[in-house]
Amino acid sequence: MATKSKKSPRLASGRKRARQDAKLNAHNSSLRSRYRTAIKKVEKAVAAGDKAQATALFAQMQSIVDSIADKGIFHKNKAARDKSRLSAKVKALAAAA
Repeated sequence: MATKSKKSPRLASGRKRARQDAKLNAHNSSLRSRYRTAIKKVEKAVAAGDKAQATALFAQMQSIVDSIADKGIFHKNKAARDKSRLSAKVKALAAAA
C-alpha cells in the first residue's frame, strides 16, 4: 500500500477514508501501468517490424485502453488519440510489408 501520511486523521471516518484512498490509489496505479505497458508492447512490435505480433498486440491494447478510459483513469480523448496513433503505425507497417 501507499506510505502513511504524517498526520493521521482524528475521526474514524477520516481514518477509513485514508485507508480507502490508499487502496484506490494502488489500484489506479496498477491500471495506469497496465495501460502504458500495453501501448509500449505495440510500439516495440512496430519498431521490430513484426507485423503479425503488432496486429495481435494492437487488438489486445484496444480493449485494455477502452476499459481503462471508461473507468476514468485516463481521459477518453487521450485513449482515442493513443489508439489512433498506434493504428496508423500498425497500418504503415502493414503497407510497407
